[in-house]
Amino acid sequence: MTKVIVAGAAGRMGKRVGYMVTQNPQLQLAGGFEQAGSPLVGKDMGEVGGYGPTGIVISPGLESVIDRGDVIIDFTFHAATMGFARIAAGHGKAMVIGTTGLSQENLAELRELARQIPIVQDPNMAVGVNVLFKLTQKVAAILGNDYDIEIVEAHHRMKKDAPSGTALKLGEMAALGVGRDLSKVGVFARNGIIGERTNEEIGIQTIRAGDIVGEHMVYFAGPGERIELTHRAHSRDNFARGAAVAAAWVAGKANGMYTMFDVLGLTDL
Repeated sequence: MTKVIVAGAAGRMGKRVGYMVTQNPQLQLAGGFEQAGSPLVGKDMGEVGGYGPTGIVISPGLESVIDRGDVIIDFTFHAATMGFARIAAGHGKAMVIGTTGLSQENLAELRELARQIPIVQDPNMAVGVNVLFKLTQKVAAILGNDYDIEIVEAHHRMKKDAPSGTALKLGEMAALGVGRDLSKVGVFARNGIIGERTNEEIGIQTIRAGDIVGEHMVYFAGPGERIELTHRAHSRDNFARGAAVAAAWVAGKANGMYTMFDVLGLTDL
């Protein structure tokens, strides 16, 4: 049975990840941690998370608990994630990373660290979203350059990064389908007299409001019609459940960088 450590165990995602780990028969909840000095250090993870006593208390920092587990699941913040990944690599522990806002430099460093440990890194662990990624690529490839591609994402008002990592990956998958480079054709804001839309651009627009868990819409608009692909998350459990599945999958895998496509067997679709 794979032993799991949860980063940010008292956070919104950490609580649900902890719960989903306890519900997965292939996993054992081995530990969780918060920053040293957090008032929740020493509290039972399950009681903090609202799913009942577990006998596992929240520890002060990763290094205080890392020897207890096989896999670390992290949905925290990009700067913290990189520190955790370095520690994990130094201790030979696998990671599942759902943190968004990672820069290209961060991702390059993770690929280097993945020479030492197996890492599943994906901006969205939900099964349905990963199906949406593949559908977006395939629809873009079928429709080609005759359809404008626009992506709109909406999240809760507390989300720190924009656009979401999921929206960026949707843009990358759409760009892949039509043979473009998102870094060259992505348009992330429009204001004022912007002129006519170019044929190549892929728009990604952001909404932040209330307690929206996560919504992503991909529009393919052509002459006289449009196709819309939409995913709406009703609960963070979708992401947490996928992370638990990824943790069970990555245990014992060869060192390297993986995505949820690997976990779900969608790589060749």
